[in-house]
Amino acid sequence: MTSATPAKTPMRQSSLRRVVTASMAGTVVEWYEFFLYATAATLVFNKIMFPPSDDPYAPIIAAFVTYAVGFVARPLGGIVFGHFGDKYGRKKLLQFAIILVGVATFLMGCLPTFDMIGYWAPALLIALRFAQGFAVGGEWGGAVLLVAEHSPDKRRGFWASWPQAAVPVGNLLATVVLLVLSRALSEEQFLAWGWRVGFWLSVVIVAVGYYVRTRVTDAPIFVEVQKEVEQSKALRFGVLEVIRRYPRGVLTAMGLRFAENIMYYLVVTFSIVYLSTALEMETAAILSWLVIAHIIHMLVIPVIGGLTDRIGRKPVYLIGTIGAAAWGFVAFPMFDTRDPVIIIAAICLGLFIHAFMYAPQPAIMSEMFPTRMRYSGVSLGYQVTSIVAGSLAPIIATALLRDTGSSLSVAVYLAIAAAITLVAVVSMRETKGSSLHDLDRLDEERLAADRVAADA
Repeated sequence: MTSATPAKTPMRQSSLRRVVTASMAGTVVEWYEFFLYATAATLVFNKIMFPPSDDPYAPIIAAFVTYAVGFVARPLGGIVFGHFGDKYGRKKLLQFAIILVGVATFLMGCLPTFDMIGYWAPALLIALRFAQGFAVGGEWGGAVLLVAEHSPDKRRGFWASWPQAAVPVGNLLATVVLLVLSRALSEEQFLAWGWRVGFWLSVVIVAVGYYVRTRVTDAPIFVEVQKEVEQSKALRFGVLEVIRRYPRGVLTAMGLRFAENIMYYLVVTFSIVYLSTALEMETAAILSWLVIAHIIHMLVIPVIGGLTDRIGRKPVYLIGTIGAAAWGFVAFPMFDTRDPVIIIAAICLGLFIHAFMYAPQPAIMSEMFPTRMRYSGVSLGYQVTSIVAGSLAPIIATALLRDTGSSLSVAVYLAIAAAITLVAVVSMRETKGSSLHDLDRLDEERLAADRVAADA
């Protein structure tokens, strides 16, 4: 194996911007549809897709269980997409992912309710949610790698953070669509058919995202390594190879993801439950507050990504982890004031803190694995954690609130998660400014040493 050599001239900034735009366009689509479900689960599905209950929290928890199915499917999607993405390229798999998530989301908008078909309604909802999660599971790794592998070493933190900024854009679009529909229609109209419009709109957004992604190509470093893998039977890729050769990278990525993933879904999903059910505030008002928070989140992510190129990945992530441990103890008392300005400040603070963990992730995880198995490595480390983190966070938080009657238990839950992530932050290597080509060379040297040892 000959390690890929760096290009003699850096990629033109205009070309890099085109890659970033293509990556973000698809990511906006994927996460618009994923978060549309999250918001609908708290506002719609708990009322029309499940049997009625005297316990106001029971249908919410049931809706969150179907919501969690998407997170369970994400690691499987990450494994499958990662394997074939390392073999055939990032672009092809990203194009397939965007079509799959679009079809699943459109069909969600066509589902009959529980009153129409009984338990078939939640069963079909779960099946489509699984398909949606499977596609999103493969999306993230390909999207961030498309940018990270094109980016210059000294600016990878900044450029690779842009696909992360597309996530709040997708969430913003989902929130705005449901907000407009909920304000324009009566509650009866919104529950009867209005919510479906948001899901049907995915067809238009998917078409735009798919077209934009046809305009880019895989990074030269991947193309070169792909040829070498095809020519050498000794070179392996895929999830099993990542676990065997880079277990520390996988475990570190999982640890970094844990508190970040839990915090995000407490801020953008559980906060809706807390404000609407525990404090009985209006749905339209809550959604409008979230719109402001998503805009701020979108704006600060690239700024913090650039900060990681200046002061390093570890210090930035450490700030976010410590902030996450404290947020719950500050935010819920702010919610309890019922003052809209203070509530907005609490939500914005949560997403601002979250950005210190979220923005560095693409660069950090890209710099953990060599090119031949990078898609599998980042997808595995990023997506598996979601099963025990983000998927369960709204369920656990809702159950804690119901059983204890206090938000303090939810704050403690987030602080414990932050302590776990803190261990991963302390143990991770600083990779600011590192070369992906050097990483490939080190991988080559390890393979050569292993062959010599095996021959001996």
